[in-house]
Amino acid sequence: MRIAILSRNENLYSTRRLKEAGEARGHQVDIIDTLHCYMDITSSNSKVRYMGEELPQYDAVIPRIGSSITFYGTAVVRQFEMMGTFCVNESVAISRSRDKLRSLQLLSRKGIGLPRTGFASKPDDIPDLIKNVGGAPLVIKLLEGTQGIGVVLAETHKAAESVIEAFMGLKANILVQEFIEEANGADIRCFVVGGKVIAAMKRQAAEGEFRSNLHRGGSAQLIKLSKEERVTAVAAAKAMGLNLCGVDILQSKNGPVVMEVNSSPGLEGIENATGKDVAGLIYEFIEKNAKPNNNKTKGRG
Repeated sequence: MRIAILSRNENLYSTRRLKEAGEARGHQVDIIDTLHCYMDITSSNSKVRYMGEELPQYDAVIPRIGSSITFYGTAVVRQFEMMGTFCVNESVAISRSRDKLRSLQLLSRKGIGLPRTGFASKPDDIPDLIKNVGGAPLVIKLLEGTQGIGVVLAETHKAAESVIEAFMGLKANILVQEFIEEANGADIRCFVVGGKVIAAMKRQAAEGEFRSNLHRGGSAQLIKLSKEERVTAVAAAKAMGLNLCGVDILQSKNGPVVMEVNSSPGLEGIENATGKDVAGLIYEFIEKNAKPNNNKTKGRG
């Protein structure tokens, strides 16, 4: 097969692993910088051009779309969909997952476990907003934040009021969520491919930190999921429409709750923690499903 990886940086671990794993299985794998793609949009024969040339017809595209280029990146993916190229994650699904509010609403509609969440533009009663999610301590998140940036733990009611007022003074969109204290600064990253959890790790925040992101000093180890955790991860991926994603789950007293669904999950942490060939398992999925016009939306999203 001829496969394209949409990535802005060919030196990233995930991009390199995907290229190496694909070539090891006999595929031709090209790394294409998403922002250097441009689209030839016509009524009958739309194309993607790159570096002054028309790109060849690929059997599959693996989108690695960074959050900062979601709008343009999903437009490029949509163009490939219109051309009939199989996309591991489709443009609509990527857009859903990147919108924190939309993703929570979709998960809520499917009855998937979530931390109680409040969203408001200009609440006349900030104390009621705080009370509605269970009071302090609570977590305040910028809608546009990624990788733990723009996430604040407010430990007291007064601190929560001050942070919310400050963000709103900057006209920032925020979510207010209950703090799952019993998680003890840990979460579970479930790596879902083709409707199955193929790998999972437990991430533990560094001492004095409540965010478990590995690049913030967190550690990771292999974990055996409960049936409920596995079902929750698969249901969250399905609700987003993602074939490949990382589902982040907290272990709460009421069962697993989903914090985020990541459409471009990194491979380094999960492969190191589990010892699994995650990149190879992604290609197994592609080999079974990469057929012309096998996208659900076909670029209509």
